[in-house]
Amino acid sequence: MLKPLGDRVAVKFEVVEEQTAGGFVLAGNTREATKKATVVAVGEGIRTLTGELVAPSVTAGDVVLVEAGVGVDVKDGDDKVTIVREADILAVVK
Repeated sequence: MLKPLGDRVAVKFEVVEEQTAGGFVLAGNTREATKKATVVAVGEGIRTLTGELVAPSVTAGDVVLVEAGVGVDVKDGDDKVTIVREADILAVVK
């Protein structure tokens, strides 16, 4: 299991396939500006100038909206996860 450092968060994106009326599966969702993802692991947080630790506002298991095209894709065993900064997370889906 990966443990992100600092204010980074490991997320796993939901795979969404779009189909046309004829049944063809479209290759990708490039039209979307955001993607829905599940938080897999969270770093400890970020330190302020005075050295205080500010904990992240998301926890493992949260479903979040992330900007499309951000982060670094990594392999964790057989799983593919993306490591993003907490600032790239737009909202928590309730």
